[in-house]
Order: sequence, then C-alpha cells, then structure tokens
Amino acid sequence: MVETVTMSVAEIEAFALKALIAAGTTEANAASLARSVAATEQDGIASHGLAYVPTYCLHVECGKVDGAAVPELDVIRPGLAIADAKTGFAHPAIDLGFEWLLKAAREQGIAALGLRNSYNCGILGYHTDRLASHGLLGIGFTNAPASVAPVGGKKAVVGTNPFSVAVPGAAGETRILIDQSASVIAKSEVMKHAREGKAIPEGWALGPDGEPTTDPDVALKGTMIPSGSYKGFGTALMVELMAAAMTGATLGIDASPFSGPVGGPPKTGQFFIAIDPELSSGGAFSQRVDHLIEAIVGQDGARLHGAERFEARVDADKNGVAVNAAIVEKVKEWADR
Repeated sequence: MVETVTMSVAEIEAFALKALIAAGTTEANAASLARSVAATEQDGIASHGLAYVPTYCLHVECGKVDGAAVPELDVIRPGLAIADAKTGFAHPAIDLGFEWLLKAAREQGIAALGLRNSYNCGILGYHTDRLASHGLLGIGFTNAPASVAPVGGKKAVVGTNPFSVAVPGAAGETRILIDQSASVIAKSEVMKHAREGKAIPEGWALGPDGEPTTDPDVALKGTMIPSGSYKGFGTALMVELMAAAMTGATLGIDASPFSGPVGGPPKTGQFFIAIDPELSSGGAFSQRVDHLIEAIVGQDGARLHGAERFEARVDADKNGVAVNAAIVEKVKEWADR
C-alpha cells in the first residue's frame, strides 16, 4: 500500500512555491505555477501535481526552462494576441495573456490567444476552467513533444496533444469540463507507473518495435496509442495545427522532451479561444446546456465530463489531499536547498 501524507490545498501550493523558488524560479513565476499544481491536486489529478515539481525544478536548474523569464504580449488584432513565453514556464505567459483575453472576449464576444516559446502547461483544463469561471466558454489546445505515431506507422510525429472545453454556468461555476488527450492515456500516467514500478495496462502504448507492451520503461522508449485509432491521431493532428502551426511554436517532432534534462527548451505552444456564449446563442445558451446535462445525468450510471474533478475539489477542501509520501520527500529535497 502506498504511504500518503494529507495536506491542505494551501499547504500544497506553499510547498510547491518554496521548491520552485529554491530551484531558481522567480517568486512571481513560481507563484503562477504553484497555484496550478495545488489546483491539480485539488482536482484529484496526482500525475500532474506535486509529482511534476521535481521535474520543473530540474528543468530550471539545467536551463531547459528559464525560471526568470518575463513573457511578452503582442496584440496583433483586436481579437487576436500572441504571448511569447521566452522559454519560461507556460503559466506566467498564460496569466499575462488571459488578462487581455478576458477583456477582449467580453468586449467583442470572441477572442483568441496563442503562445509560443512555451513549455508544459500542466493540466489544460485548469486554464479553460479559469475562462469559464468568468462566464466565457473556454477552448484550449496544447502540443507536446512527439510521442504518438500515425496509425500504421512506428515513428512518433505528434504529442499526446490535449484539448479542453470548459462550459460556464451561473455564479462563476463550470458546468462541463472536457479535458482529454488524443492518446488512450496521458503520457504522464505511463511516467507515473514507471516511477512506481507498476506495469501499464495493455492498449496504452507500443514499444520501439511497434508491438504492444505493458512495461512502462519500454513504453517510454516507444509510442503512445492514439485514442480511437486514426480518429485519435486526427485529433492530435488538429491540436498540433492549432497549438504549434497557428502560433509559430515548435512542432512536436522538433521539440525536446518534457521529461529529463536534455535537449534545451522545448518551445512548444498553446492556443486558447474565449467566447461569450450568451451573445452567440441569443441568450439561449444556459437553457440549452441545462437541457443537455439533464439528458446525460438523468441516465443511471452516466457521468458528466468534469464531474469527478468537481467532486474531488469539494472533498479536498473538506478533508485535504492524500499525497504520495515519496513524492513529498522528493519535493522536500528541492524545497530545503
């Protein structure tokens, strides 16, 4: 049984902040990333929470990420802006861009923000959820280093490339949160299994020989299996076009890995679209969403996208988060420097 330590969301944020600053990240940049780490743990997604902090710290130390980077925003048109992360963390650049995006989307009904020279943005739904909390429908795309081969091929061409849609409700709540990778499972889950010495289920990944494997270490040398075969690869390709080609970011086939210290900054990209749904629907959006949700949750056993996260948030606020004790020790090694 895995030993755990119970921490509050605030304690997780402060813990991550201390480690990131100790590794050489500026306080402002570290604060942006630490908020995301804490929110991710709060949502019950351990693979992208504190478990990733030692990698973030290592990447600052080795120069894969510039912890002191100051992002810049270029408003190209009234409804389109590009944020340059300057090879720093994605989160501070997204924060900078969202200040403009929220205002532009409210004024015009729709606006788009692209990021280049960026890095792993963590859980994509964390960012689209923030847009929904302001009453906007948020759509997000992010590309990643190549790890998915086209159906019939053996060489990775695109990353697991998640996309996310967050649907707003009344009083700043998010009603629906779609956040999924184009692969059967996020690569971080394979990395998590490798760290814990656990086999992965068959159907998650292929080895370098193109054959299915349950060994996470072999899988990390091979490719991830796209969800839904060629349909999943098509989704990954769409995300690559939106997050990299559209923003001028680095394609996944040319990006250095998010894991490990080698290869220099990955310089990947993100793309966000924010829409005022009440304007586009003539005021009918909320009613339509209510009707749609009722049709889903009214069925025994049916689950709504995002429901598990929302439930985890409530539980985390009430009971804290059970964090893997081994992960806590690894983060503590950085925080105590």
